[in-house]
Amino acid sequence: MDRDPLSSSQPAELELELLHVFWHEGMLDHNTGSGVFDTGFDPGFLEVLDKHPENADRVRNMVSILRKGPISRFLTWHSGRPAHASELLSFHSPEYIESLIQANARGSTELCAGTFLNPGSWGVALLAAGSTMSAMDHILSGRANMAYSLVRPPGHHAQPTCADGYCFLNNAGLAVKHALKAGVKRIVTIDIDVHYGNGTAEGFYDTNDVLTVSLHMNHGSWGPSHPQSGSIDELGEGSGYGYNLNIPLPNGSGDEGYQYAFDELVVPAVHQYKPEIIVFIIGQDSSMFDPNGRQCLTMDGYRKIGKLVRDMADEHSNGRLLIVQEGGYHITYSAYCLHATIEGVLNVPEPLLEDPIAGYPEDSGITLKVVDAIKRYWKETIPFLKDI
Repeated sequence: MDRDPLSSSQPAELELELLHVFWHEGMLDHNTGSGVFDTGFDPGFLEVLDKHPENADRVRNMVSILRKGPISRFLTWHSGRPAHASELLSFHSPEYIESLIQANARGSTELCAGTFLNPGSWGVALLAAGSTMSAMDHILSGRANMAYSLVRPPGHHAQPTCADGYCFLNNAGLAVKHALKAGVKRIVTIDIDVHYGNGTAEGFYDTNDVLTVSLHMNHGSWGPSHPQSGSIDELGEGSGYGYNLNIPLPNGSGDEGYQYAFDELVVPAVHQYKPEIIVFIIGQDSSMFDPNGRQCLTMDGYRKIGKLVRDMADEHSNGRLLIVQEGGYHITYSAYCLHATIEGVLNVPEPLLEDPIAGYPEDSGITLKVVDAIKRYWKETIPFLKDI
């Protein structure tokens, strides 16, 4: 197992439960290209174009910091595997999967704004989906309480019938379907990526077997591939009414704002629901200076959120917790914030890495008022949350 000299400063007697990490080098083979930000467009008058935000380097750094950083001794690594086409039908429609196969056969295709299926991309998407299902299976079989699917491309925008937001297959959604098929009755997904996890929500919008919770920047709909707004009144339908909980937060909510949202909204809702497994859908694009977000979370904020989610898993799910990677586009700071998130999940008593950037002072006042308003709305609208 990889170690880092920095870890030697930690007490030798510190023993924590291992986190099982599922990863495959093949996930680096998805080439998203370059252009103006994520458009793939070259205007002809720029000397240097951006790499697409969802590029392999961001994940190289995540893998590297976990293998070589001070958290390394608390991790054990497993090889991911590609999903079988038949497995994808638990979440996605046959027509959509066939359209992806046909697009892959044609070559480079922009499926929707910023979402490019290039040669090699389909195989990588299958690796991400299969690795996430394998991580869930590791928990279901009792071989581990906690597993982390370190994957790309991300998945939480992929809906049952369409691609969206750099996502082709809904990795977390497929893992949840796998757990439901195995007999798990109640699952909570908690999504802290800066964007609304609209694909995951869409996949479980009409069922109460899954409580989907998403904390996100208040960005609204962004076009035909993403018609959902992520607003508080998108609550689910039919038997799923009240089981899709959106927490749109003001830009710059920061550590204190997210902590307050968890304390006042997420923790009470999970307590009422009492899940058998928690799926923690993480994106470091909520961090300070991320090019895709404005939420200003720091390493300390991610660390505290990780601990809160671990505490909920210990209280309600016998410690069963699946972590699924989504966004995070600042090449270095995303890796640091991931390290901090895992520190929190593992209940490391003191920070193992210092924040290399640190943050500006927060103004969380508006966020606290928004969270209070959402709580009042939930209590008045959602039957199972009337007593939170």
